[in-house]
Amino acid sequence: MNAITYNPFEIAQEQFDRVADALELSQPARELLRVPIREFHFSIPVRMDDGETRVFRAYRIQHNDARGPGKGGIRFHPMGTVDTMRALAMWNTWRCAVADLPLGGSMGCVVCEPHDLSSGEQERICRGWVRQIARNVGPEWDVPSPDLMTSPRHMLWMLDEYETIHGIRSPGFITGKPTDMGGSAGRKEATGYGLMIAVREALREMEIKPSETTASFQGFGNVGQYAVQLYRRMGGVVKCVSSWNQTDHTSYAFVKKQGIDPDELTTITNPFGEINKSQAIRLGYECLPGEAWIEQNVEILVPAALENQITLENVDQVHGSVTIIAEGADGATNPQAEEILVQRGVKVIPDILANAGGVVCSYFEQVQSNMNYYWKRDEVLGKLDVHLTSTYVDLSNFARSRRISLRDAVYLIAVDRVVRASYDRGWV
Repeated sequence: MNAITYNPFEIAQEQFDRVADALELSQPARELLRVPIREFHFSIPVRMDDGETRVFRAYRIQHNDARGPGKGGIRFHPMGTVDTMRALAMWNTWRCAVADLPLGGSMGCVVCEPHDLSSGEQERICRGWVRQIARNVGPEWDVPSPDLMTSPRHMLWMLDEYETIHGIRSPGFITGKPTDMGGSAGRKEATGYGLMIAVREALREMEIKPSETTASFQGFGNVGQYAVQLYRRMGGVVKCVSSWNQTDHTSYAFVKKQGIDPDELTTITNPFGEINKSQAIRLGYECLPGEAWIEQNVEILVPAALENQITLENVDQVHGSVTIIAEGADGATNPQAEEILVQRGVKVIPDILANAGGVVCSYFEQVQSNMNYYWKRDEVLGKLDVHLTSTYVDLSNFARSRRISLRDAVYLIAVDRVVRASYDRGWV
């Protein structure tokens, strides 16, 4: 399947169908979980700074809430599609279930290019999104959070609009808020740190020290930056980081064979995770085409940007030294490409486990907001480490006992938990 025909929702459904067959699910259970339980498609009219009005298309997809309120991000992206949101909402259901959180899965999007929007225009989009969906989300039903090209500031605008509409204080409505306005300490680090916690546990199983490994990362946004930071602290050497460049609408891979300093790289990176090419070259980085990240002679590959990045077309470019692929991005590895990698002995840590740190810490924020009592950063990250380590070890043990891949183990556990909740509620 090439990039033109790639449909993430079809991939998500194929993954579900395979697990449904293995679990011998009933037809009603298959029909319930194969598609979202609710979808909201709406338009947001926005008065622009020049006085003209533009209409933005937006979505909120709620896949399943049998285990608890929906949980999922809101992204601003010009290429956002409803099928991408459906896939991400489904993956969020499984992600919450595999982490054993009392939450379901949802996802939202506004189709826009935030690079071309002023701060005021983005605020009006945020408030317009909430006005359209305010009666169908909330701490009891569906809890949004940041995603691609949205930030704590966006979340605060949305929270303020929600509270204004309902005339209440409801800090648990949304997560990823600024820490001084009800957000959780450690939330911005959580997804990237969680990714490296999973890598650490995989290396421990393989009896490999992190200090004996090197890695290549695709993406240097919030996830990539903190994953690189923790991996380096663990003793690993980052040889390559790739980044999108909005100026010329292409991506570049920045390479330093002796190792990349994330603190240095962050100083030349904008809030969208785009590394300044000319400044990187002045700092001594070798600048290669963006796809070069996958060809590096390293032990660990971390796709932490967009879906469908390791495909049948480029899987042969994965260097023979690679032993672990940790999916920081949802749907980063095409299923057919993964089969080839597994046959080569590569351990693929699947997205819904590898990047679960964000949703776990979002749940922590929701708990703190609802009880109006907040933990310190070290306590939050300590709880995150304990929770994710336990989750990884349990799933890995299950996979070995069944002699199945880690992805199959993750999906079997996650889908089974959601089916049981749906059955207990009398839905199927």
